[in-house]
Amino acid sequence: MPATAYERVVYKSPSEYHYMKVCLEFQEHGVGLNVAQFKQLLVSALRDLFGEVGAALPVDVLTYDEKTLSAILRICSSGLVKLWSSLTLFGAYKSKKCAFRVIQVSPFLLALSGNSREQVLD
Repeated sequence: MPATAYERVVYKSPSEYHYMKVCLEFQEHGVGLNVAQFKQLLVSALRDLFGEVGAALPVDVLTYDEKTLSAILRICSSGLVKLWSSLTLFGAYKSKKCAFRVIQVSPFLLALSGNSREQVLD
């Protein structure tokens, strides 16, 4: 019986940035945030989990919709896991329970323009 050799291959993305489509959901309806408050919420989530080092990560809000509380974020690829984990563990804003939903993540901004799961074929 021949021995099987396995090789571990790790792919490191050459992209400098990753893009995230996220949505903030509150348990109560009627909570509104402007883009500055939303950005501060992101920085607070990073600070809560990773301290000042996390808060210093460069996160850009490329688009923001105040009605749906959804945004497209740009983060340096090295900070993607930190941002994602801090958003996952974030749970309250001004004593109101909330949760971030990560809808899509891609190293390509164009990939976030559509969702194949919602595509309607004729």
